Amino acid sequence: MDKARKLLSEQGRFVIVGIMNTLIGTAVMFMCYDLFHLGYWLSSAMNYIVGSIFSYFANKYFTFQSKKKSGAEVVRFVINILICYLIAYSVAKPLVSVGLKEIGLPVSVLEQISMLFGMCIFVVLNYLGQKFFVFREKRKD
Repeated sequence: MDKARKLLSEQGRFVIVGIMNTLIGTAVMFMCYDLFHLGYWLSSAMNYIVGSIFSYFANKYFTFQSKKKSGAEVVRFVINILICYLIAYSVAKPLVSVGLKEIGLPVSVLEQISMLFGMCIFVVLNYLGQKFFVFREKRKD
């Protein structure tokens, strides 16, 4: 039961960090897209650059309570973010375009919906990547 309670507590902390990260990143992304007209890829990338810096420290110390001082951990975090980002946003845009093309929405609206959908895909991939790749615990055999 202790292991289940730890997992639920960890997931709860990940959700709290995720909500904060989402608020910060979404504000940055739509500000870049709508105010600075940086386009789909650069605006969504800015979301993850800013959000990832916050996320690394919050998840390292608060969510996964990692005490390691490791350059390899930072490298794994960056790799995880890049892979999750590329998969999520490469999948989101075509799916939304195909799914909503009949409605006749402007490209800018389709891209914004794609960015929101990409965020959802990213969250799931990122949690799994951080839990099992970035901040994984060594087995005590």
